[in-house]
Amino acid sequence: MLSKEYFERCLKVTPGGVHSPVRAFNSVGGTPVFFKEAKGAYLTSVENEKYLDFCQSFGPLILGHRDEEVQAEVMRMIDTIWTSGTCEAYSLELAEWITEHVFFVEKLRFVSSGTEAVMSALRVARAATGRDKIVKFEGCYHGHVDSLLVKSGSGLAGTSAASSAGVAKSTAEQTLVTPLGDLEAYIKVLDEQKEEIAAVILEPLPANFGLLEQDEDFLKSVVEEARKRDILIIFDEVISGFRSALGGMALKLGLTPDLVTYGKVIGGGFPVGCYGGKKEFMDLVAPKGPVYQAGTLSANPVGMVAGLTTLKKAKRENIWDKFQSMTDGFKADFNTWSVDQGYDMRLKTYGSLFWFVEHEGPIRSVDQISAKHGERFKHFFKSLLDQKLYLAPNGFEVGFLGNAHTPEIMQEALEKFKNATVAVNQSKS
Repeated sequence: MLSKEYFERCLKVTPGGVHSPVRAFNSVGGTPVFFKEAKGAYLTSVENEKYLDFCQSFGPLILGHRDEEVQAEVMRMIDTIWTSGTCEAYSLELAEWITEHVFFVEKLRFVSSGTEAVMSALRVARAATGRDKIVKFEGCYHGHVDSLLVKSGSGLAGTSAASSAGVAKSTAEQTLVTPLGDLEAYIKVLDEQKEEIAAVILEPLPANFGLLEQDEDFLKSVVEEARKRDILIIFDEVISGFRSALGGMALKLGLTPDLVTYGKVIGGGFPVGCYGGKKEFMDLVAPKGPVYQAGTLSANPVGMVAGLTTLKKAKRENIWDKFQSMTDGFKADFNTWSVDQGYDMRLKTYGSLFWFVEHEGPIRSVDQISAKHGERFKHFFKSLLDQKLYLAPNGFEVGFLGNAHTPEIMQEALEKFKNATVAVNQSKS
């Protein structure tokens, strides 16, 4: 059966034919490719065609698909225990590893997704402070929690409007939205409503609306200004945690949040997330404290072992230095070629994350992204798909490297990205 036939069946039983909107091809056109197998750096479609994969399940697969070490441990667990709803030692080992390697995470609680982690961290922050409002930054995504599915309203810092139907107006109003990189606007929001603000939540490496790397002085000021007003800081490191560096962006920047959320990498390809931080806050969580949070499949043994094996191997092989070297070279080669050809396409990178955009200098906020970016990405994506290279089907999603992307694979990808850039520029004429 072909992808088109599968999709026609899916449309009859699933909204839009997909189980997460970003998997749809709405913004790029055409029919989604259905995949049946994955190994290393490659996906195999139902048509038995191999695609070089730079989506990597949107980030979890830091070692690539079905890494042999991780797979061996997963298969051992399949023959041992799947889920029990009881206490077990597998989550203990992963929790001890994380708290050992991230000094400010004194305690943590496992959940099954990044959205759950963020939802729970917000609840803890509200309980700890006795306040209700949360500050977030435009261009940062924190999962599909009602109170964070908001955007700035009326063009004014601090005002918000729901970005999804079904979010109550009263819920949206509990979140204050401010522009990324605008310290003056941020401080103004804090000063105007500091008595009502429980926490500031921030992606220290915003990577869900393009790759919006922030100035380090701005990030430090965000933390410092919140501290001055006794407002908690939550770092959302669901994407950047253990992918940008061993301890995530917090350790890389030398900043200490009160609470942090992780996901993606810590599950090794399985649905795992967690929230953690200082003991005084985490001890508010039930059954020790009054903040209720539960999950039948939280700390699933298979995910716990997959995550721990992934993290141990990543540390042993110090893959972060490898990623940095690889993307530095890849970016230099592509950007030099693009400039020589007179093209405006540029590759932005941060460790194992990358993003193609039409912009020469740093991009710190969403309003710096070209209005034509989405339309041009359609041609870019289609050319890559025709060359059997798979990116997320949305121009505002970043690409991810895994340990399975060898130098030879990256050289192959470079040529395909060049071809796609030529196709984009031909579409303009």
